[in-house]
Amino acid sequence: MDITTTINTDNLPEHIAIIMDGNGRWAKKQGMLRAFGHENGVKSVRTTVEACAKLGIGYLTLYAFSTENWNRPKLEVDALMSILMNSLKKELPVMQKNNIRLNTIGNANMLPDRARKQLFDVIEQTATNTGMTLTLALSYGSREEIIAAIKQISEKIKNNQLNVDDINESLVTSHLYTHNLPDADLVIRTSGEQRISNFLLWQAAYAELYFTDVLWPDFREQDLHNAIINYQKRERRFGKTSEQIK
Repeated sequence: MDITTTINTDNLPEHIAIIMDGNGRWAKKQGMLRAFGHENGVKSVRTTVEACAKLGIGYLTLYAFSTENWNRPKLEVDALMSILMNSLKKELPVMQKNNIRLNTIGNANMLPDRARKQLFDVIEQTATNTGMTLTLALSYGSREEIIAAIKQISEKIKNNQLNVDDINESLVTSHLYTHNLPDADLVIRTSGEQRISNFLLWQAAYAELYFTDVLWPDFREQDLHNAIINYQKRERRFGKTSEQIK
């Protein structure tokens, strides 16, 4: 299918963020352990990353591991960390080929040493790439992120580096993990769940939300296209009236 006949390439979301949900349920349907679903979810990551790069999407953020996910069974957490390390190693050539720069948000100090080293090695090796920025949200929680920003700002006020009157949206944004990213335009969640689960609460204030019943391991390029086409049918008013937008 020629994407130009279905997607308006002049009206693409600059920043797409995806809550990759449904790996466990997908595995259960196959009669397999949850780790099997996570392993197959990696294929959907590769497909989605390459499809976004091909379209010319500037920023793609994937909710890979939340702060709450640390509460899952140790066996599953260990499997996820192992999959992360293997995937980063395998996907580096794909990122280089597609001129993709890797980025991460979240509390990286919580990651096991080997996983953290692998992550930052790939970030360093792709740092000069000028195409799409792929951000992995790892050990990420939006409330924790906002609390950390408040603490940083408070410390600066305490040290007379800032005044209370200096606090505005731009200042808060500059202290978030995502300070080097634009706000999300489109947030996609797979698996039929309709919530954002502590993901980009500040940055998705005016994002378009798209929910699909497709489980993440089954998510393909056409599913991404469907989300973008749906996005392009919406009128983004940012508090204004339709008449003002037109």
